[in-house]
Amino acid sequence: MSDAVFSYESLVHALSGAMGSVTAMTVFFPLDTARLRLQVDENRKAKSTPAILTEIIKEEGLLKAAWLKGKQSAPTSDLLIGIAAGVINVLVTTPLWVVNTRLKLQGSKFRNAEIRPTNYSGILDAFMQIIHDEGVGALWNGTFPSLLLVLNPGIQFMIYEGLKRQLRRGVPRELSSLEVFIIGAVAKAVATTVTYPLQTIQSILRFGQFNESQERSRLLSSLRTIKCLLANRVRNSGMWGLFKGLEAKLLQTVLTAALMFLLYEKIASCTFRVMGMSNHYKKR
Repeated sequence: MSDAVFSYESLVHALSGAMGSVTAMTVFFPLDTARLRLQVDENRKAKSTPAILTEIIKEEGLLKAAWLKGKQSAPTSDLLIGIAAGVINVLVTTPLWVVNTRLKLQGSKFRNAEIRPTNYSGILDAFMQIIHDEGVGALWNGTFPSLLLVLNPGIQFMIYEGLKRQLRRGVPRELSSLEVFIIGAVAKAVATTVTYPLQTIQSILRFGQFNESQERSRLLSSLRTIKCLLANRVRNSGMWGLFKGLEAKLLQTVLTAALMFLLYEKIASCTFRVMGMSNHYKKR
């Protein structure tokens, strides 16, 4: 088991996935900025994604919009592996996402007058101010919904691997670029739509400007806070308020995932071909 996990083959897959993910996230990061504005600023009108991006560029400039994101596997194992990796990822990276969220929203022209502006000079200053003003625990705001959201990549990879197996059923072959792009997009679209209300709450919690429940139990407090935020959003904006910014999120995540899977498959394929293991790659 350990030999399979830490093999050279596993390293190739990991590096291929990482390179594909970084490239795809960088290309489509402005779409995530647009989505975040719609989720947090409840008074901002839900316009089309191009309109939101144009608005951000007009009000804040282009730079900030672009800068300031051995045996055959089975669907069950794909899901479990995706969830396990997601939990570890959440616990380690949540502080970075909290700072990321606040820096992206800094300087925004909010339509909601109740939102207090922040003033961070950079990443380290944001960490220091959050710890000083709100305590170390604030760096993990949104952890509970984030843990629930590990189902997102789990569902995504399960659908992706399932569709890939169907396309290669009976004939082990390398999928075309178009096939990889399409099934990657479909998998991410389904996972994103199902979990989007929780992503909205996650963004609000990371931003830090919300009324926290006073329950002694941390778990009960988190559950009550999530329940109150969901209820307030529905009361103020209706059910569609929970899906505000979904268009931008789908564009960003679907295109990112599709490009990531495409790059991953191509990088892994080329690497195995150079290693003389192309037959092994086709049997995946």
